[in-house]
Amino acid sequence: MMGKLGSRYLNLAGALACTAMMAYALYAEHKLLLTPCPMCVFQRLATVALGIVFLVAAIQNPSGWGRRVSAAGILLAAGAGISVAGWHVWLQNLPADEVPACGPGFDYIIDSFPLLDALKVIFSGSGECAEIDWLFLGLTMPAWVAICFVCLLTYGLWVNLRRTGPDNALA
Repeated sequence: MMGKLGSRYLNLAGALACTAMMAYALYAEHKLLLTPCPMCVFQRLATVALGIVFLVAAIQNPSGWGRRVSAAGILLAAGAGISVAGWHVWLQNLPADEVPACGPGFDYIIDSFPLLDALKVIFSGSGECAEIDWLFLGLTMPAWVAICFVCLLTYGLWVNLRRTGPDNALA
């Protein structure tokens, strides 16, 4: 069945998965009252970027080198998301005495520091990024985000780098 679906529809499914991830992030923020830390914000940005790449690939339905460009965009966006989520999981698993002190909020950091300095402050982490206030099946939200990014990366590369033949031509 999957082989007969065109890349357009499969890329659209990837974009919808990213939309679902963002919908849950907003639900967690506004209904569960879980305030996102600076690293959570960057994971959201990576999710949006990945969704945009999937959506552009669905709209354009590229062939040849265009499919490789789509795959590269997916690799960059998902790779960034995996990196940030992985770093976040690492911070959450530090011993209590090694957790960095809480720092200023994301908006303050972005408004007050030059971009490179702001990124350095954000990725050094803070106490709020190490807090665990949500678990599902024993995993934190950043761990689930990392898993989702790995799955979407694998899926996106498969969709955009697979060979197609006359019996499964792109729609």
